[in-house]
Amino acid sequence: MYDDGRDLDASIPAPAHSGASALDAIVASVKNSRYLLVLIGLATVGFLLRFYDLGGNSLWLDEASTLGFARQSLIGIWESTAGGEFNPPFFYWLEHGMLLFGESEFVLRLLPALLGVLTIPVVYLIGKEFRDRNVGLIAAAFLTFSPFHLFYSQEARAYAPMLFFFSLALFIYIRAGRSDETRSWVLFGVFSAVAFWMHFYAIVPVAVLILHALVTRAGAIRSNIRNAGHPLLSIIVFAAASLPLLVVTVNLFLVRTSAAPTFGVQGFDVVYQTFLQISGFSDLILIPFLLLFLLGVAYTWREDQNGALLLIFMMVLPLVASLVLSSRMPMVPRYLIYLLPVYFVGIASAYPALYALVRDRRAVYLVVIAAAAISLPFLSTYYTTPQKDDWRSFSAELGKMTEEGDLVVVLPPYIVQPLDYYYSNATDRTLEVGATTGADLAAIRDRHPGKQVFYIVTPDIFAADPTGDAVDWLKENTEFAGQHTEIYLFTSA
Repeated sequence: MYDDGRDLDASIPAPAHSGASALDAIVASVKNSRYLLVLIGLATVGFLLRFYDLGGNSLWLDEASTLGFARQSLIGIWESTAGGEFNPPFFYWLEHGMLLFGESEFVLRLLPALLGVLTIPVVYLIGKEFRDRNVGLIAAAFLTFSPFHLFYSQEARAYAPMLFFFSLALFIYIRAGRSDETRSWVLFGVFSAVAFWMHFYAIVPVAVLILHALVTRAGAIRSNIRNAGHPLLSIIVFAAASLPLLVVTVNLFLVRTSAAPTFGVQGFDVVYQTFLQISGFSDLILIPFLLLFLLGVAYTWREDQNGALLLIFMMVLPLVASLVLSSRMPMVPRYLIYLLPVYFVGIASAYPALYALVRDRRAVYLVVIAAAAISLPFLSTYYTTPQKDDWRSFSAELGKMTEEGDLVVVLPPYIVQPLDYYYSNATDRTLEVGATTGADLAAIRDRHPGKQVFYIVTPDIFAADPTGDAVDWLKENTEFAGQHTEIYLFTSA
């Protein structure tokens, strides 16, 4: 732990609670803790960043897919997962309940945004438990202004919710490692299971934490096998809480790895793209962040080798696993969003180097300000330009261009989900069909000779038709009519 020279509250006397009500005691504690005041400020800023213009971007494909699953019954959602949906049901169940308040973009994104805000104080607790309050505050500041976390906190998918529950599991794991309380190990198993029910990839960091527990206890376990009891207890709790999903996961994994992926990133690009995105989508930030993380690991190693191993295990092993799996299954950086708290705690752990230079406890404020300043280039355009496929504007333009009886062809067929959220072919009196290959397109043309046809295409066509046959057909038989973000429109020649 740092000495009092680095403690922002070292000069503040502890508040007296004698005779005060519980509420008065809480207010006094907040007023007398600079850490809590700054943390409340960060959470407030985090709330504003994540809720401002929450419904501004139109739904893109994956978010429209969320709505489609959420509209099903609770049993229907589970049956979809068991039948081959590559996402666990828990987030869809929660979104099913949210539909009581409507189907707007704001409502669909409300839970991710709220849980994204709540992750900020959890990351503070992780840093505090891992090292001290300075590390916790700095890590929370980096998460508050993280472009990567902000983006996925405003998306109607399970990434931010999964991170929230995994962050709780990580905090409890660190506490369990220090206290070795049975209750903490049980709670670690419970919250790990909830994170897994949110997103399948949560099983990777959970497995890494279990491995870390066994490795750091290896000597004690060799001397007495009972010393493995608590980690094994958490495994049992996790397995018991996840058993139905674990069975489904095995089948889905076999399906997912049965053929080469048609989307995502492969090889070492998985590592580069992940670090690039969690560093704020900036190469200029990437290198300093990596150097600070390594420095944080080095400083941690001097005082807590098990803690340093935790940072190393949690950053290296998931990336290695993702690199290996990327040749057999789709892999994209958002699946590894659980790296954020570890990454930022590691960076924050380099704080002693800054303090050694300035010898002023207020240096922690400079780091918080720097975390905000780093995000300014991203924030300057984030709320003013579309961050997702702009189906709202595209559909409005399509409605102006089409006439009664026209044919609308979507490629691939499943992009009809975001299109039909904004566009109604029934209202527009058009005919809407889907196509995947060039043969599909030729057959549609033959069935509707003389029709005016509007072809709507997104880059997803390359995942549905890796041969590029459909795109080649469009190049030869249609005219390009415009583009909205990554939505392309062609018309019959």
